[in-house]
Amino acid sequence: MKVLITGFEPFGGDVINPSYEAVKMLEDNIDGAEVIKAAIPVVFKKSIIELEKLIELHQPDIVICVGQAGGRYDISIERVAINVDDARIPDNEGNKPIDEKIFEDGENAYFSNLPIKAMVEEIRRANIPASISNTAGTYVCNHIMYGLMYIINKKYPHIRGGFIHVPFLPEQVITRANTPYMNLDMISKALMLAIKAAINNKDDKKNSEGTIC
Repeated sequence: MKVLITGFEPFGGDVINPSYEAVKMLEDNIDGAEVIKAAIPVVFKKSIIELEKLIELHQPDIVICVGQAGGRYDISIERVAINVDDARIPDNEGNKPIDEKIFEDGENAYFSNLPIKAMVEEIRRANIPASISNTAGTYVCNHIMYGLMYIINKKYPHIRGGFIHVPFLPEQVITRANTPYMNLDMISKALMLAIKAAINNKDDKKNSEGTIC
């Protein structure tokens, strides 16, 4: 079995991105699965092109993309990606799409086909905060998740894929008062546990992880 896991390059003025820093720390083998690690540019369209090249090259069974969600305090396993780009800030090449479809022939939304509740449960078991998120935003994180699920839907129905958001690192919040963070070791451990749960759970848990509003 092969697992492709990607993180993003720094963006928005930061010199570090916890997503790729945590991905780099992962072992090359988790529960018997080969783990392939890669960095993805924070650029609309190009990010999806690079991801598809990696999928074609490595032919993974599972693909997990990871991104930074500054302001969130826990590991957020995303449930759904929507077919819209609406950028608050430019990407790393100056693109700033507003209310644009990602793929004209795509569905309005695609859901992760990973065992997201089992992944959350596995992470929490290690006393690391984790939850299901029902919005991946409208920036490059949602863009890459939507692109991944579009590629799976159109070309690779046997692949399971999804997206995980991680918090800031401590060094990123020194000038960001009252902003949550998580240390790098904990983030990387959470990703390892998420991969482990994805490998070992074909079917997801049926426990409630919904929200009231």
